[in-house]
Amino acid sequence: MKMKTSRAAPPDGSYGWVVVTSAFFIMGLTAAVLKNFGIFFRDIQSHFGVLTSTTSWVTSTTIAMFHLGAPVASALTLQLSQRVVIIVGGLLTASGMLLASLDLSLPWLYLTMGIMQGTGISFSWIPANSMVSHYFVRWRPIAYAIASSGECVFAMMFSPFFQWLIETYSWQGALLIIGGLQLNLCVCGALMRPLETNQHSVQKAKDHLEVNPPKRKAIFQCALLRKPELFLYILFAIFAAAGFYIPPLFLVPFAHSVGMDKYWPALILSVLALADLVGRLICGWVANMRILRNLQLLTMVVTLLGVVLLLLPISHNYWSIVVFALLYGFLFGCVVAIHVTSIVDIVSLEGFDSGLGIFMLFRSVGGFIGPPAAGWLVDETNDYSTAFYLSGLCLITSAVFVVFVDRLVQKREALEADVCPAAGQLEGWEIGQAK
Repeated sequence: MKMKTSRAAPPDGSYGWVVVTSAFFIMGLTAAVLKNFGIFFRDIQSHFGVLTSTTSWVTSTTIAMFHLGAPVASALTLQLSQRVVIIVGGLLTASGMLLASLDLSLPWLYLTMGIMQGTGISFSWIPANSMVSHYFVRWRPIAYAIASSGECVFAMMFSPFFQWLIETYSWQGALLIIGGLQLNLCVCGALMRPLETNQHSVQKAKDHLEVNPPKRKAIFQCALLRKPELFLYILFAIFAAAGFYIPPLFLVPFAHSVGMDKYWPALILSVLALADLVGRLICGWVANMRILRNLQLLTMVVTLLGVVLLLLPISHNYWSIVVFALLYGFLFGCVVAIHVTSIVDIVSLEGFDSGLGIFMLFRSVGGFIGPPAAGWLVDETNDYSTAFYLSGLCLITSAVFVVFVDRLVQKREALEADVCPAAGQLEGWEIGQAK
């Protein structure tokens, strides 16, 4: 009987914390690098002598491939394993940076830093999230918050480090060194032991009713798109992504435009990353306490994030920019801590891998359009403030869709509770009772 309880759900600990640690480094070597692309922005722009909007296509292509590669990464994860896909992603990511350092042309950067790096990030990031979600149930919000905080910790270190690399070895040499660091993604992937194999070794019995979902999910579930909740959540993703990727790209140029130079703008990114880390951990802890529903909490923090970005352009000195960067970083961290795990509330754990792939695929639209649109506004107005206005409006709009998603999920859960009261026993509470 005890054996059945252990097989009814993921371990919620044990080797799961090794998975969380590995995911922590994966987030740092992928998302944190992408977050600090803004440090290279001015050097690449002046090197090729092109417009702001033209240069922003490098980052935009990376973001688009990061999202477009998500369904492929999810499908490969279901057919192969998270470990294999992460290792392939590590090789692609590192190769993209190493080849970008050759500095052949701007289209070459679109191909290497954009397509190769973006696809590699997707192939590493998606399976890492999948592993954490499958290894944890009761502690899933806090486990994901800890894993995703790797992005913040590394972003804090990378901001001044990348600036130093550029000044010491030029931006080309910096890309070469970063590519070498990203090879460690392969090591992180090797540590991702598949949960199914781990539990299979405990007992070869046939009562795999609860453990077998990974095998049943061998086909990518496109039918999830029929769910109105997921459709509305995708609309949230598109608008949120359009707003998400604008501030990190334009914060450094904005700081330069108000008279700061050298390490001060890079230091602002470190402050932002520190606040991001605190936001993820606190929001993960609050979500784990279940004081508010995940989607309810998400609505609040996304709305506040949009308001902060609309107010940020009033900053015209170092300390006011730091204050708004702190607020922006904290709220951004809160959003990141729960917006992926909220997919489980919408499509269930069984549909999570496919749901995450679909979510990321459509989110690419916003990520691809946002930075160039902001760059075009900056070129037209010669004012970086317009980029933050666009970002804030996109985020506030996205929060409206989350409200509708929350309503639909509540209605669905109420119907399920009427039809089958036992359905109210959620997997998280089952684990607590089993203990």
